[in-house]
Amino acid sequence: MTLPVAPEPHVPFTDLGTADLVVDSLYAGGSSGNSGDDPIAKLVPGVGNQGGFRHKGSPAKGTVRLSVLYTNGGEVDWPDHLDTQTGAFTYYGDNRTPGRDLHNTPRAGNQLLRDAFAASHGTVAERAAGVPPFLLFEKAGTSGRSVRFRGLLAPGGPTLTSDDELAAIWRTTDDQRFQNYRARFTVLDHDRVSRKWLQHVLAGGDPLVGDCPPAWRRWVAGRTYSPLLAPSTTVVRSKAGQLPEDAEGQAILSLIREHFRDREHDFESCAVAIWRLIAPNTSSVDVTRPSRDGGRDAVGIYMLGPKANPIAIDFALEAKCYGATSSVGVKEVSRLISRLRHRNFGVLVTTSHFHKQVQEEVHEDGHPIALICGRDIVDTLREHGRATVSAVRQWLEQGFPKP
Repeated sequence: MTLPVAPEPHVPFTDLGTADLVVDSLYAGGSSGNSGDDPIAKLVPGVGNQGGFRHKGSPAKGTVRLSVLYTNGGEVDWPDHLDTQTGAFTYYGDNRTPGRDLHNTPRAGNQLLRDAFAASHGTVAERAAGVPPFLLFEKAGTSGRSVRFRGLLAPGGPTLTSDDELAAIWRTTDDQRFQNYRARFTVLDHDRVSRKWLQHVLAGGDPLVGDCPPAWRRWVAGRTYSPLLAPSTTVVRSKAGQLPEDAEGQAILSLIREHFRDREHDFESCAVAIWRLIAPNTSSVDVTRPSRDGGRDAVGIYMLGPKANPIAIDFALEAKCYGATSSVGVKEVSRLISRLRHRNFGVLVTTSHFHKQVQEEVHEDGHPIALICGRDIVDTLREHGRATVSAVRQWLEQGFPKP
């Protein structure tokens, strides 16, 4: 007998006006069938009920007291991304179509990003006056207006340079080029934003007094980041969890497989490029001759430490351009393990997924091997601006042309 699945706990629409904001809690939308069903407008009065940027105050006048960032997670051209394990959040600005200046957007979201990130590198007084608390909300589910609160954000991150924190990137639509911001934030380690503090800030009070989250106060005082770290408890990912769940992601993976059809050994160079995106400190990589199992091997060097005196660590990489129904098994991983020397590590990249036994053995035996599956490939490409089939096709044709 199959037991019914209990509905996920949520805060009803009628209770939103008095609710605290609790990380990963669900807040229900209304049922009237219009914009008044938006729960964010009830949770944070005065910020509006539409758009990705919602402010209390004016970016043009420098009077923003609090800002909401909302993401629906469904815009493949602008892949907002939250890494729940590290607390790093990437958000794209609101200049998403050609024809406008970078900062000339209807809700002035990019202007707010520019000014807030600039103030974040200033004095304590400049941070206190120029950087509003940012609240992150995400669309919950595929229907209705329910949202999930994902945390309190501070601009930047503990390991980022100022250039990495906020970058104006170029995009092309219908042969027209334009710029938009890619902003990186940190989710601060605070699980509950109190209703009392929200009301105080929205009313124009000093956000650093009263029920101010300690993590926010520390960040303003010294630009000290306290990320909300949540290491994964999942050792073994299911087949479904290793493959893209959306149609666009599945099409991207199919395109990669088709591009290397009948020449799967050439996928090695593509796998190296994907690994470089994941691990930018990778130094030299040499691709070796084809092996008997149809794959190709590569050996490379990964650099750790300061640039003036780094430590070089050798690694071996294998790539398997497999279909979605073919898993990487123990045989393939054992071959890679046999090639590793003391203090080396391995990388195995596949357009498919890893068998359950492989994941268990790698984890339980402590083998230093990074397992990169089909979903990881798609997520990595999206995070680096190649979020559509056409963008990935161009990347493949330019970087790995067919003979």
